[in-house]
Amino acid sequence: MFKISDLFKEAKKLNKTIVFPEAEYSDRIIKAAQIVLKKKLANVILLGNPKVILAKSNKLKNAVIIDPNNSELTAEFVTELVRLRKHKGVDENKAKELLSNTFYFASMLVEMGYADGYLGGAETATSDVLRPALQIIKTKDNIQTASSCFMIVGTKKLGFGENNVMFVADSALNINPSAMQLRDIVLSTAKTAKRFCNITPRVAMLSFSSFGSGGDEDESILKMREAIELVKKEDKELYIDGEMQLDCALVKEVAKVKAKNSLVAGHANILIFPDLNAGNIGYKLIERFGRLQAVGVIMQGFKKPINDLSRGCKVRDIVVMTAITCIQAKD
Repeated sequence: MFKISDLFKEAKKLNKTIVFPEAEYSDRIIKAAQIVLKKKLANVILLGNPKVILAKSNKLKNAVIIDPNNSELTAEFVTELVRLRKHKGVDENKAKELLSNTFYFASMLVEMGYADGYLGGAETATSDVLRPALQIIKTKDNIQTASSCFMIVGTKKLGFGENNVMFVADSALNINPSAMQLRDIVLSTAKTAKRFCNITPRVAMLSFSSFGSGGDEDESILKMREAIELVKKEDKELYIDGEMQLDCALVKEVAKVKAKNSLVAGHANILIFPDLNAGNIGYKLIERFGRLQAVGVIMQGFKKPINDLSRGCKVRDIVVMTAITCIQAKD
């Protein structure tokens, strides 16, 4: 059975370096960094004014603190950023301006190999967390669409799915994904599920309809069906089915009535939502009413690991996401 402590055990073995762009203005980040250092989950780079950061805590002696406005790395980063973004009109002055933003500086630390990943979002909107990574680190060669997922972990009282864990996507990034974008979301989430929890992915493409019960003309239904065909062309072995309603995906008794021949219905451990409205509302309903732990936001599809935090995150959430970022950096 999967446990969060398994993530900590694996991260400790990896000796990865994670950047925290919000250290200067987030007390939660500072508290989490202290725990990460104490548990030896990762090496830590904190970005911001050293005086301001050190005034927040006296337990950061093992952290590296870098001020983007006064760093010996800036000249190297300016040259590389101009090369990467010259086609978008970025010259030396613009590069210096961008690098004063800690998320751009963090992206360059990761891109240039000074760090293995970055983690932010406790105090920053998702768009501002991801924009530098999309421009600098970019997505993997076979994935055009970066996406996000949440890992939902069961409890002793409420266990579910294979290995007591489930994944939901996309819940934080893509507003109204196309069939091709849904293909990328499915493939990335299946890889994430196998990587972190050693489960056999069973993907349910969610809808208000189950296998045509809602008609055959609605755009949201058609794109889920098209996405399934696109996924099957890429991965013929992946268990994926739909479109289906949530109860059909999770409840065996319902699945016997609505989809008795499906290898996914009633056994799904990956739920793919048709759009961000459904995805974001859905994971929060699961988390709050089910009183389950939603681990994330886990970003997917980037060449190198970067992750986003919910602005409602707790210190422990940041620590867990640090471990996840370390493990992503192993691959």
